[in-house]
Amino acid sequence: MSSVYNVKLEAFEGPLDLLLHLIRKNEVDIYDIPVSTITRQYLEYIKLMKDLNLEIAGEFLVMASTLIQIKSKMLLPVVPDDEAVAEEEDPRAELVRRLLEYQRYKDAAEQLDARQLLGRDQFARSPGPPEGEGAGEEQEAVEVELFELVDAFRRVLSQISEERFHEVGTDSISIADRINEILDRIAGTQALSFDDLFSTDRSRDYLVVTFLAILELCKLKMVKVMQAERYEPIWIVPVLLDDAAEEPDGKF
Repeated sequence: MSSVYNVKLEAFEGPLDLLLHLIRKNEVDIYDIPVSTITRQYLEYIKLMKDLNLEIAGEFLVMASTLIQIKSKMLLPVVPDDEAVAEEEDPRAELVRRLLEYQRYKDAAEQLDARQLLGRDQFARSPGPPEGEGAGEEQEAVEVELFELVDAFRRVLSQISEERFHEVGTDSISIADRINEILDRIAGTQALSFDDLFSTDRSRDYLVVTFLAILELCKLKMVKVMQAERYEPIWIVPVLLDDAAEEPDGKF
């Protein structure tokens, strides 16, 4: 990249959001977290975010230390004492309590937000080509979480050939220039496919700049990143300049 550009993750989501995302992604019981697996994946996310020049809040690093500590305790041999005592001393217990409490607050906040913005973020029709029965029917839109977006970007990177991945010096472009290009492409459209912004014949740096430009546009509230349903294709949706003032129904 032509220059270092930091996007503060505090503006998006925190370490507990990442843990909840990993728990959902791995489809594991929150009361029986496989600490070794979750820790490894959590550290992989931290590494990728650092590679992307994302400014990681201190809380992410504190949580990484906490997970490593819990993992270390879980690896210690269990003294054959009373099983009830062993359960009480489960090193994961405090983390589980924090996650459950955070999830309750998050769910409550989302319910309140849904009441205030009832009917806003809805698809009047599928943003992509109509397919099958029910195409064109109104359905509730889902705003994509940061770490789902990171997962989508990781899939993009996995499709780059080794030659392109390590290519240096080509496709030099600034974040500001890429933001302007995205705004030009999205102007006058209802939605733009996330994948359409990433061409696997471009260099890794170019793709990284594109991803950071999307994050910056989200932070500036110039676009929303949406899905018709969770795990469906991701769409970049322009936000009208008068959205914040007039709070229209947000249908497209």
